[in-house]
Amino acid sequence: MNLSNDFLTLLIKIGVGLEVITAIIGTIYYNKYKNVPVLKYFIFLLWYVVFNELIGLYIRLYGSGYNALIINVYNLINFSYILYLFQSYLSSKKSKKIVLILCVTYLISFIINGFYENYLIEFQSVPYIIAAFFVVITILLYFREILNSEKVLYTKKNLLFWIGVGLLLYFIGNIPFRIIRNYYEYLSDATTLFLVNFTLAIIMNACFIIGFIWSDKKQLY
Repeated sequence: MNLSNDFLTLLIKIGVGLEVITAIIGTIYYNKYKNVPVLKYFIFLLWYVVFNELIGLYIRLYGSGYNALIINVYNLINFSYILYLFQSYLSSKKSKKIVLILCVTYLISFIINGFYENYLIEFQSVPYIIAAFFVVITILLYFREILNSEKVLYTKKNLLFWIGVGLLLYFIGNIPFRIIRNYYEYLSDATTLFLVNFTLAIIMNACFIIGFIWSDKKQLY
């Protein structure tokens, strides 16, 4: 299945539009979580995503330069924050230590990979895959704690829970996408992979929006 560049660009614009909507809704409901440690900064990450995607779209439409540096910096900030966010709400000291080790390991892999791939013109694919695996592990640790505590009674009204669901679904599907993406040059058609990733992004943002609207101001994280 081959789609035209114009249609692919349209899908990218739709995706960016949804991210803008997600950030706006998150801002509207900011009072619900503005006093919640670490989580209150999630809205800044969403707007950073919007800013980052708009720059990437502009480069795609009008530029001819590389946007690898923008994406590499974004991935570093995004993964570091997500790992720290869920680590902050883990109760088990053992789980906290595990996530800390995962975070440090990711940062080390990011630094080492810089000796093999140029940050300025090449996407840091290996650190991305490593970090995505670590995010999945961290969110599963968080969900395990929820299931074994009274917090399970408040999951539907828990913003962090919905954020976790969105991220988990996205990265579980995105990891194979990223692995295969490294072999684009050997594929005759990568459109299906793009559509899968596009769908996952829609689902993830939908989970964020549900969390913003449905969550309570007073809740157990």
